[in-house]
Order: sequence, then C-alpha cells, then structure tokens
Amino acid sequence: MAEWVRLCSIWEAPAPGNAMEAEARGVAVCLANVNGTLSAMDNWCPHRRAPLGQGTVEGEAVVCPWHAWAFNTKTGIADPPERAKVDVFSVKTDGDDVLVQLD
Repeated sequence: MAEWVRLCSIWEAPAPGNAMEAEARGVAVCLANVNGTLSAMDNWCPHRRAPLGQGTVEGEAVVCPWHAWAFNTKTGIADPPERAKVDVFSVKTDGDDVLVQLD
C-alpha cells in the first residue's frame, strides 16, 4: 500500500530551476523544482546509474549529469532517441514538510 513519507523540509527543497538528491525510507529520490512546482523521481539514471539529483533542470526535464539524458519530470520518460524511463513519485507539502508517495 502506498504511503506519504517525509522527504525534506520546504526550506531544504531546491529553488526553481534546480534539483537535489534526497532519501525517503531507503529510496533515493531526485527532487526537482520546475517553475515553482516540486517533482520527484527515481534518483538513478538507468543508463549508468548516475545521480539525477546532481543534474540540471531544463524546461520540464532533469538532465543526467553524466551523459545528458533528459527525463521528463511528469512522465519519467527520457527524451528521444533514448527509450528509458524512471519512476515518478507524487509530491505534496504538508506544513513545512515535503512528502513523497512511496509504494
């Protein structure tokens, strides 16, 4: 059953246009701020397991810091020609906390 888990405080969350690495219950998460909206996805790029949270935000995508694969923050799907996908997690704020929904 899915549950909401604290990822970080809103004060620790990345500023617009930035991403960060975080962990919730042993799950590595890339938290990105796309134009003021927080998005969360699996932190590990499926290509070479690069940490997506160390990447950059371009448009609605997080770009892998190692090989520039760009993953859409809403779908988790990489821009063509790659055919990779990462898990996307629902995000919400509750008071001063940023929560992600984990299975």
